[in-house]
Amino acid sequence: MEDAAAIDTDDPRKAFAHVTDWVFDLDNTLYPRVSDLFGQIDRLITRYVMDATGLPHDEARALQKRFYREHGTTLSGMMAAYGTDPADYLDKVHQIDYSPIMAAPELVAAISALPGRKFIFTNADSGHAEQVLVRLGGTGLFDGIFDIRAADYEPKPVQQAYDRFLAAYDIDPKRAAMFEDLERNLVVPHETGMITVHVVPAETVTHGLVDSWELNRADGHAHVHHVTADLAAFLRQLV
Repeated sequence: MEDAAAIDTDDPRKAFAHVTDWVFDLDNTLYPRVSDLFGQIDRLITRYVMDATGLPHDEARALQKRFYREHGTTLSGMMAAYGTDPADYLDKVHQIDYSPIMAAPELVAAISALPGRKFIFTNADSGHAEQVLVRLGGTGLFDGIFDIRAADYEPKPVQQAYDRFLAAYDIDPKRAAMFEDLERNLVVPHETGMITVHVVPAETVTHGLVDSWELNRADGHAHVHHVTADLAAFLRQLV
């Protein structure tokens, strides 16, 4: 089999011809960032950190974002520093309104048409993923949802999270593709031989809940093979 890194990525159909396992991040990847679903979660995380630490809003928010940047998730940082119960945390920060997520029949059809298995690999929990899929119209679309519990609370971009995911579904990374909105989460997939796609916002993000590093584009960087602002249209090119 031809090495994914050696395939001509100027021709998407040829570049993905070897792929048998399709791996998708969830938040801000399968639905547009402009829906601000993660913004709701972000606010609840701030409240959780305030309650757990006793810090005022601005200090709690700074700690939250530092943990997110340094540990991959705020939860991971809170578990390390404060012994936070992950079940309690995940339950409370996902008490959100899912109505901003609109049905996405074109995206669902494009994913369904891909040859091979399809997976969600998320730093959130499976209950949250299932709620999103109901809204998208994608219930039953994926062969598996690998969530933060399955990763033993070690989140992307930690190497062990990817190792556990690949082992759980017996995936050969050299025959897999990863779609992800955070470019740093594509470094390990690239290093393991996966073909990588950075899903970027099609719209300008105007609210203040997103740090600049979350919106970094990595066009031309070795670990990002493709960039798209329209996931459904990109996938339609491949079949």
